[in-house]
Amino acid sequence: MDTPSPLDQRIAAIRAFNRFYTNRIGVVRDRILTSRFSLTEARVLYELANPEEAPTAGSIGAMLDLDAGYLSRILRRFETDGLLTRAPAPEDRRRVTLCLTQAGRDAFAPLDQMARQDAEALLARLPEPAQEELVTALRRTETLLGDRTRPAWTLRPPLPGDIGWVVSRHGALYAEEYGFDARFEALVAQVAGAFLATHDPARERCWIAEADGTRLGSVFLVRESDDLARLRLLIVEPSARGLGIGRHLVETCVNEARALGYRRMTLWTNDILVAARAIYRAAGFRLTASTPHSKFGPPMVGEDWERDL
Repeated sequence: MDTPSPLDQRIAAIRAFNRFYTNRIGVVRDRILTSRFSLTEARVLYELANPEEAPTAGSIGAMLDLDAGYLSRILRRFETDGLLTRAPAPEDRRRVTLCLTQAGRDAFAPLDQMARQDAEALLARLPEPAQEELVTALRRTETLLGDRTRPAWTLRPPLPGDIGWVVSRHGALYAEEYGFDARFEALVAQVAGAFLATHDPARERCWIAEADGTRLGSVFLVRESDDLARLRLLIVEPSARGLGIGRHLVETCVNEARALGYRRMTLWTNDILVAARAIYRAAGFRLTASTPHSKFGPPMVGEDWERDL
């Protein structure tokens, strides 16, 4: 038997996932079918109940990729049943907007509650870190298959709970991906705890990369001396890699260090962190020293990198 090509393997993976997820959401389909609405009608109701702007038949058809005639029949039925009203848009009376009546909102409410319960039941199977990983993976999928021009994430200062997340994710990811032991998590906890307790807000920073409330990465800028800043605790969730988050975190850190008056910037990493080293090199850092060690379990080479600002 011929070995499947990489494309054939990817196609098989997508088809396998489709079968898997269809089984997972079968309960949703079955519960919809026990109501008086079809699955498509339920989707239209959702868009009418949760509009980003005043909905029209055209905007809903484009959103759901529905045939105009089919959608028109659905909307007429809703209107006949007293679930929907139509009105000219105030800014352009040639444009007809759609609005659910109270009866329409009442009809949608149990469908919305069922969908929420189904999603909650799916998440309840997973511990909280896995829940965040799942949501991040779904956002990543949406970004890859959707509108690539839409910003998928932002950077922000840390909020309560973020520093604990930085420690937890460093410990878990480095253990899983590189076999680091608990001594590494202890080092991260020491660095992050010191920042939380005693950092200088005038000269030190932390950024959290986030998309729709899900943390995707972090980086810290800490003071080494009046002239020297240190970049620390760069991390990007595996499911968010490839979006340019790591590069942007490092660039933001470098630019802020320059703006704060530092003249040089340094960092410490390890030779096995290939992706991170590529980001540092692209950001203008150069390797200045290296030392073999096994501080965290596996043998590796610790590296000092530096750049002028």
